[in-house]
Amino acid sequence: MFQKVLIANRGEIALRVIRACKELGIQTVAIHSDVDRETLPVLTADERVCVGPAPSMKSYLNIPQILTAAKLTEADAIHPGYGFLAERAEFAEICEEHGIKFIGPSARAISLMGDKAVARKTMIENKVPVMPGTEDIADVEMAKKFGKEHGFPIMIKAAAGGGGKGMRVAHDASELERLFEQASIEAESAFGDARIYIEKFLAKARHIEFQVMADSHGNVIHLGERDCSVQRRNQKLIEECPSLVLSEKKRKEGGQMAVNAAKACNYEGAGTVEFLYDEASEQFYFLEMNTRIQVEHPVTEEVCGIDLVKEQIRVASGLPLSVTQDEVVMRGHAIECRINAEKPDEGFRPSVGTIDRLHFPGGPGVRIDSYLTSGSKVQPFYDSLIAKVITYGANREEALTRMRRVLDEMIVSGISTTASFHRALLDNTYFLRGDVHTTFVETEYRGEEVGV
Repeated sequence: MFQKVLIANRGEIALRVIRACKELGIQTVAIHSDVDRETLPVLTADERVCVGPAPSMKSYLNIPQILTAAKLTEADAIHPGYGFLAERAEFAEICEEHGIKFIGPSARAISLMGDKAVARKTMIENKVPVMPGTEDIADVEMAKKFGKEHGFPIMIKAAAGGGGKGMRVAHDASELERLFEQASIEAESAFGDARIYIEKFLAKARHIEFQVMADSHGNVIHLGERDCSVQRRNQKLIEECPSLVLSEKKRKEGGQMAVNAAKACNYEGAGTVEFLYDEASEQFYFLEMNTRIQVEHPVTEEVCGIDLVKEQIRVASGLPLSVTQDEVVMRGHAIECRINAEKPDEGFRPSVGTIDRLHFPGGPGVRIDSYLTSGSKVQPFYDSLIAKVITYGANREEALTRMRRVLDEMIVSGISTTASFHRALLDNTYFLRGDVHTTFVETEYRGEEVGV
């Protein structure tokens, strides 16, 4: 087992990793920018190192500074969390070159799955179903040709993308021409890579993903699925485990596809294989593989009873998986709401400021993952996620009842949050009966209620 782990991240995921390390008896090092030095994860870690000023490029994305911090503190491993450097193949490779274990997959696996166009090709070669689409395309005329052959709408996607960046839906050729350039510019800005590819767009698909875990001994398992269909502009809002629409047979089928996808790139660690699922045909279509721990991993932990971050650290240290596929048992139902520092009534504009009053509710089946304390400053430089509210119950109804109670009791004063937006969503007729899909918020849910 590692002696000391440096966490190359901030916010709630940094705190989550620190807590897992402490339970494993591992010393921790928190890096931070100069505006984050008084945050909870920094104060909780055993050691702390400032790696630069507030902008991410000068701090949390500053590879030389992070490696220097790891060397100075004699950390023998780095956990990247999610976002920032978590899916940067060059970072994983540099860590390896400097004798520091990267807690995640190999640089090769990250490269293979990080390039969405290459990942599609890899899945096709390994008989994992994919949505009809293209490899990288050079210009909009090639995209128009695909639209003419396969019909509109079609999805424009960034080859190096993820998190909804560089994605647009075009409903006809003229809209395609306008959106193609927008997606390319956004992809260049977000990922430093303007390459684009095209997929057929499934208008009422569910977004269902499978959690996988693999060790260095050749063992690969899945830990069931998460339904992430409630989204706003390709950004996940609510996640549930298990999905209401999968039979046990379909769960095993999707899980096996996810395992096959992980094996195809010789995967090691925690990963998520994401699919679009067409309820009418009961067909899975590979979407992408995220080569890191996911924001929504807690719902899987609640239902499976397995600490995914601790398991991630264990397998990175060379230990085999602590469970076999037959030992994975899903019990009950879990829901997660992502609470962001945003103003729903103003088009979800970011909200920044100081938390002057804070109350996170507790009680049976309630879990709050957050870095906030009273007096915390929500900065304009980083992602707006401030808390993840997770509730668990014997069934979906109990989990929903607990989520309503928590959102009603929760107090975050000093900034605006999306808690009221989530609370309204929980009472929506379509959501209550589980009749949701990736464009549900923009279509079935009234636009004026959600700021779309």
